[in-house]
Amino acid sequence: MSIISLDKGRALGAEAARVVWRSLQVAAAISVVVVPFGYSITGAHSDVLMGLLAGVAVGIGLNLRMGAQNGRSVGILIGATVGIAAGLIAGLIPQNPWGQLIPPILALAIGLTDGLGETRIRGYREAFHEAALISGLLGAGLLFVPDGLLAAVGCAMMIAPNTLIVGFCNRDHAGKRHTRPPILLVVAFVGVFAVITYLVMHEGGRHRSVEIGLLSAFWSLVVLPVPTFLAARTLAIWVQPRLRLYVQLADYLRVMWVPIGGFAVGYLAIIVIFAGFFGMLERFVPGSFGGAAGAGVLDWVSFSFYSAIADPSSAIRAVSGFARFLVATQLVFSIGWALVVFAAVMSAIQPQLDAISRRRARERD
Repeated sequence: MSIISLDKGRALGAEAARVVWRSLQVAAAISVVVVPFGYSITGAHSDVLMGLLAGVAVGIGLNLRMGAQNGRSVGILIGATVGIAAGLIAGLIPQNPWGQLIPPILALAIGLTDGLGETRIRGYREAFHEAALISGLLGAGLLFVPDGLLAAVGCAMMIAPNTLIVGFCNRDHAGKRHTRPPILLVVAFVGVFAVITYLVMHEGGRHRSVEIGLLSAFWSLVVLPVPTFLAARTLAIWVQPRLRLYVQLADYLRVMWVPIGGFAVGYLAIIVIFAGFFGMLERFVPGSFGGAAGAGVLDWVSFSFYSAIADPSSAIRAVSGFARFLVATQLVFSIGWALVVFAAVMSAIQPQLDAISRRRARERD
């Protein structure tokens, strides 16, 4: 599979602009999810930035690789999950030890990609391509955080262990499970195991025992990534057919977007118009509303919104008889708009929805 999927039927400039726009959408969606989640865990900007960059890099990379059909949705889903996981680990573990952050994040991303991809990973060759791609994306994202070069090196070191894990847990093209791994892959795994053992033994100028180094290496290369990969892949395989429902809704949403948008504009107009009525009444007949001292435009719009949905949550309340009459009138208008206009909109677009349903039925047949 190519790294960047392009539509061959489009001009290169138009397709490049389309890819850039799709990537910006993926980045924006991931940011909206990851940044608030990160700050709910920690106030350290570097930790939130780490989760954001990790998620955006992986999300955009998968979006480019999978193309227009599934790339955007898969990129947003996996990128947001990776960003949340990275932010969670970085926020809960002080000083961001890369040995505890990178292995589970990479295993999580590869497992989700394997489960949500159009085809499963088969054999060690495909496992190497997937592990190298995800490691490169994550390493590129983490380059811009403190000690980012060290993080990128750590991602590169995990290519061989992840390849061995993914290849061992999948079937090859002949349908065999647990085929013998290439000798170079085993040697690379042993080499990474030895390097991590040495680094743990001499971390921070301290000299730890060989047993601690071996246990740490085994934890980072086996105990953390193996169950993480298997759990992520199993969850992704279970979720994939359920996510297709939302992909299939895209055609319906495109048809409904304009009329429902028009309905929303009309509903907003009712709120704004009555906000003006409420504010004018209080100005010329002070005391018509309780809790309205010093109320501004936004306060009246907020009160009008709550009145339109019959919610008494607003601090402003109708006191005089005419104020209550205005509130009741707005409620009648808003309910009428919701029932009558929405029903009319659905009736108008029903033939288009039926046409989409017939087309999908023919595609299934």
